[in-house]
Amino acid sequence: MEIEQAPVRVLVVDDEPALRKTLIRILGPRGFVVTTAEDGVAALAAMERERPDVLLTDLLMPRLSGLQLLTTTKARWPQVEVILMTAYADVDTAVAAVKAGAYDFLTKPFPSNDAVALTVSKAAEHRRLLERAQQLEERLLSKERFGELIGTSAKMQEVYRLIEGVASATSTVLVLGESGTGKELVARAIHQRSGRAGKPFVPVNCAAIPKELVESELFGHVRGAFTGAQAARAGLFETAHGGTIFLDEVGDLPLAAQVKLLRVLQDGEVKRVGADESHTVDVRVVAATNVDLKAKIESGEFRRDLFYRLNVIALQLPPLRQREDDVALLATHFVQKLALRMNREPKRIGDDALRAMRNYTWPGNVRELEHAIEHAFVLCQSDVIGAADLPFMKEGSERDETQPPGTAGVSWGADIHGLPYPEAKKRMMAIFDDAYVQEQLRRSGGNVSEAARRSGLDRSNFRRVMRRLRNEDED
Repeated sequence: MEIEQAPVRVLVVDDEPALRKTLIRILGPRGFVVTTAEDGVAALAAMERERPDVLLTDLLMPRLSGLQLLTTTKARWPQVEVILMTAYADVDTAVAAVKAGAYDFLTKPFPSNDAVALTVSKAAEHRRLLERAQQLEERLLSKERFGELIGTSAKMQEVYRLIEGVASATSTVLVLGESGTGKELVARAIHQRSGRAGKPFVPVNCAAIPKELVESELFGHVRGAFTGAQAARAGLFETAHGGTIFLDEVGDLPLAAQVKLLRVLQDGEVKRVGADESHTVDVRVVAATNVDLKAKIESGEFRRDLFYRLNVIALQLPPLRQREDDVALLATHFVQKLALRMNREPKRIGDDALRAMRNYTWPGNVRELEHAIEHAFVLCQSDVIGAADLPFMKEGSERDETQPPGTAGVSWGADIHGLPYPEAKKRMMAIFDDAYVQEQLRRSGGNVSEAARRSGLDRSNFRRVMRRLRNEDED
């Protein structure tokens, strides 16, 4: 629900009574709350009593000029937006006014009443954006971030409570959640709040390790254990001794590696590939998955006994679409992070962009939001990020509504009418398969396991579709 905003307060300063009355007639009916002052000294006294949102002041006035009033106002109340008015506009004066902090410059006579109202509205919106950014920054620096995790929603507060509860224990934790929800950040938060904080934290993406190398990477090998093993090497479990190892996408481990992992969890012992003896390790395991491990157990791809060893404490991360209240906070954090990294001024996020982000479903979750903000930050030409700068808004506008979602650019009107029905159907199905697979891979950032999950296929069947398409292309 949108919060109703207070009316914009405008202080008009001009030594001509007729102009003051004119501006009241222009702005009052449009919803602005207007007060007036006859010169700069009176304006400062008025601002001591009640701060306006926008100061609309003449340039040439007795006792205190418009530029002097601008300079004093910005020094004492920098949040007040100032618009200068003059009948004697020139480039040098405009430049001096902008350098002194003026929001805009109006020449008299005014181009139109609407032009005056629009300029005041934009100045008020600018002030509101600055205030929102400051409030969000203050919230980010307060209790609304938990390590690298950010959010104030009820679901995230429950996540924080669980992290605090499990951090001091030694039990294995299984973090569940969609891709991009921040499972590694949860693992780091658990590690940093545990008694192991000063020891190694070793993150491992199980899906990224070639199957033939998984055991060597995790558990190490001795010299000569296999072709190319010219020297003994410690595995990642030994590297994490005394600390925490984070096994991301644990559901993709081969069965042989699952057996060895089970032994580590049961006995605290690691046996290098090709070794006769085991090493004792003291490692806390935090595992994560975005797939249904119970379904993998039923299909024979995951060991039931390992699942129960990993699932001692389960922690479910909510998807971003269930954290609408956190979107603005996260987006502001990413803007500040980018500005620091690129050594640039932070951009503000406009109301239309915030509305678009709140209404979007975020299939890629927080990771997709971060990428969307980076895209907008780099390509936006102004200092305010608008809805049109967000990549998902561009995708929506560019898609041909006559085509199925995810098939933009596919020639569904291909000349198939001269073909027999079976051949025409086969060709169109191939077009669909290719478009569908490419879209799923795009949405999952190239992660095959995540693309398979999204499509409702197991990984092997999804790969089979990919290989078939590749072979058809080669033909």
